Amino acid sequence: MIEELKRSFTSSATEKSAEQSVSKHDRKRRQPRHDASTYIRKADQRPGTPGNSPSPKKQKNKDAAGKKQDAAENISQKKKKTKSAVKEQKQVQPQQNKPPQKKAIPPMPPIIPPPEEEGKMRFTDLELASEVKAAVQVLGFLYCTEIQKLALPHAIAGKDLAAKAQTGTGKTAAFLASLITRFLKNPIQGERANGTPRALVLAPTRELAIQIHDDAVNLSRFTGLNIVVIFGGMDHEKQRRMLNEPVDILIGTPGRIIDYTKSRDLDLSQAEALVIDEADRMLDMGFIPDVRRIVYHLPRPGVRQTMLFSATLEHDILRLVESWMVEPVFVESEPEHVVTDLIDQRFYAVLDEQKMGLLMYLIKAENPGRMIIFGNRKDKNLKIADQLYSYGENVELLSGDVAQEKRLKVLDRFREGKTRILVATDVAARGIHVDDITHVVNYDLPEQADDYVHRIGRTGRAGEKGISISFVCEYGAFQLPAIEQYVGSEIKTIQPSAEMFLTPEVVRKSPWSEEMKQHHSHGSGNHSSSRNHHSGHRK
Repeated sequence: MIEELKRSFTSSATEKSAEQSVSKHDRKRRQPRHDASTYIRKADQRPGTPGNSPSPKKQKNKDAAGKKQDAAENISQKKKKTKSAVKEQKQVQPQQNKPPQKKAIPPMPPIIPPPEEEGKMRFTDLELASEVKAAVQVLGFLYCTEIQKLALPHAIAGKDLAAKAQTGTGKTAAFLASLITRFLKNPIQGERANGTPRALVLAPTRELAIQIHDDAVNLSRFTGLNIVVIFGGMDHEKQRRMLNEPVDILIGTPGRIIDYTKSRDLDLSQAEALVIDEADRMLDMGFIPDVRRIVYHLPRPGVRQTMLFSATLEHDILRLVESWMVEPVFVESEPEHVVTDLIDQRFYAVLDEQKMGLLMYLIKAENPGRMIIFGNRKDKNLKIADQLYSYGENVELLSGDVAQEKRLKVLDRFREGKTRILVATDVAARGIHVDDITHVVNYDLPEQADDYVHRIGRTGRAGEKGISISFVCEYGAFQLPAIEQYVGSEIKTIQPSAEMFLTPEVVRKSPWSEEMKQHHSHGSGNHSSSRNHHSGHRK
């Protein structure tokens, strides 16, 4: 017993000496102040009770602290396992290549050929896939337009095609119907790589790309084909995910196509067809170098089918055709008419300060369904929208610096009929594709004659009649000769009566009032400082 006590005291003395040799700082670091189990262990090491056994109360505290520590360790281990599982899942997910969920395909209605009419071609007469014929029938189209009649047989046959056609002539349906038919008649067997489209459609503007996508979705409603559209100004990552599956037809603007090609999210090496829509606009906007870079990633001419649509087939366009096509077929719709006969063109002789009064008079008299008003300058358009709203009109403003998300919402409200009047700059002249626009107003005549044709081409579409109204003021009169030469007809102006210039009373405050004040504070809108107020500030 004495020997055991000696050994116990010796052991305690040794441990105490070791503890004293540890610095005060290390003791604090190694033994947390509030750790109950530490104090219990220390107490157990002190002699003083027979056999070093703790009291019942101390034993109870020790058991409680031990359970608490065990519970904490269990929670910590569970967290580590959870984090490890999540990490493993994240590492596995990118390697998974789940097939995209197939869209529900509605039942296809029976195809009923319309009655034959002299000089007209029915869609049912063409070698189109039955799914395309059914979709065209549901959309209410029975007979081909002139460009469709000329282009579709060659496009369906897989030939390279260069087509001259104005906006609104049905050219979009021509190339889409042929592409959809081709893919349905020649399906790819086996698995397909993600982000590898079978056809690429290039458009100069975001709005046109969206419109082509909408048309493609409508024409492929009975097919299950995957149609994707990508363009700048929207969520890059969201659009990238859209490429993480097999794509049949990819529609996009050049810049965004190049972005995803660089990041290797997009592989164009297997594309069977290339469509360049509004090639003349691509040329005007300086996109041709970008288009050349995109074409470089595609299969060579002769292996792929190439279709080009343009309002003009000038020398520069023809050079592109020569470089990118093999034995192309040239078609041209209605070469004798630059402007369709469905548009009633009216020109009113006015002073610049009389325009708003005349515009309000015509809105009341004509009662337009949907109206687009084009001006040459952002600040001028802001003033137009401001005044129209203050007079009680349902109007919105669209210009080049409007954020893309807001831009799309504005166009959607206009398309759905929630907005009656849209004030826009030339940036939207070729980008707005909305059906049933009854009136187009050139508040300012455009600086370029071809812009006049593209502006008024928003109305008089798909066989419907439309009205274009142009204000010829003391400044715009200088643009008339060029427009006359371009459209190939003499322009006669209408002299309004005095009562047509009266402006109504203001009925509400405009949401653009503060912005108008800012423009005035910077001197914008003061046209007296410059005679040629049409120049510059175009967006």
